[in-house]
Amino acid sequence: MDWQFIGISAAKIVAVIAVMLPSIAYSVLAERRVCAFIQDRVGPNRVGPFGIWQPIADGVKFLLKEDFTPAHVRKMYFWLAPAITMIPAFLAVAVIPFGSRLGDEKMVIADLNVGVLYTFGIVSLGVYGIVLAGYASNSKYPFLGGIRSSAQMISYELAMGLSVVPLFMLVGDLNLSRIIEYQSGGLFHWLVFKQPLAFAIFLVAAFAETNRLPFDLPESETELVSGYHTEYSSMKFALFFLGEYAAMIAISALMVTLFFGGWMLPFAGLDQPATTLAGGLLHIAIFFGKLLAFMLLFIWVRWMLPRFRYDQLMHLGWRRFLPLALANIVATAVWLWISQSTP
Repeated sequence: MDWQFIGISAAKIVAVIAVMLPSIAYSVLAERRVCAFIQDRVGPNRVGPFGIWQPIADGVKFLLKEDFTPAHVRKMYFWLAPAITMIPAFLAVAVIPFGSRLGDEKMVIADLNVGVLYTFGIVSLGVYGIVLAGYASNSKYPFLGGIRSSAQMISYELAMGLSVVPLFMLVGDLNLSRIIEYQSGGLFHWLVFKQPLAFAIFLVAAFAETNRLPFDLPESETELVSGYHTEYSSMKFALFFLGEYAAMIAISALMVTLFFGGWMLPFAGLDQPATTLAGGLLHIAIFFGKLLAFMLLFIWVRWMLPRFRYDQLMHLGWRRFLPLALANIVATAVWLWISQSTP
């Protein structure tokens, strides 16, 4: 048994979780501050300087609140649903390269040859927790939220999956590290410039996959109280809340990897694997800087756009994005055939 490999992998897992958990907590604080700024309010500012201890106060509140389970729910599934919602987002980041190298070690937990397929498969499992919560609550509003979520996930999972097929046709590999390497050589080697339509479809589908406005129909407070988590309280509710932000981080990291060069910057020699410790840490900082930009985009869109009607959501997914994604695959295939057959 290779104990060194196990130890290094365990250290990477601990490091990623140690960064991800505070990132989730402070994403909530960032959301509240950005919301307050857009609405010309102050936002959290009482717990610590500039409200920086507010996430800790919220966490303590969730832990201390009564963990109430209504008598009418299906108890086993009711308890299981929040965990199923939270876990997939953490599993998805296992294959995402968050840096180049530190010494001889790649900055990825599992460098799989089918990393993208793994990510799509794991992320799509999150909907099962939401559907199970709607079913287990044994109440009409959560049930409607669960049904909405399953229909929404099916509608946009297809468009999202098809949107990245042209990337694999260009790169010729499903390994996420290889996709980042393909984007070295300058700013316009980033796949967002080679496949802008694919990025646009993926970005909008990402909002739908994470149930964020303008696609938050499974929650839809004005219609369904709180949707699938209406009957939840205390830490079980917190797991749904944290699962949403963990999914935002995972999908943002995937967009950075697929379209924006991952840990690369197209100048100052920052598009090649690091040979020093400082270079490796700089690449990690670049990756998290790009990820932060996407998180701010998710937050900004939530407080700037109204919610779609459900027929508009379905129309956009099935009659706009799906044909566009298929047309993009055909156009990319034709372009590759012409370019490869031209002497």
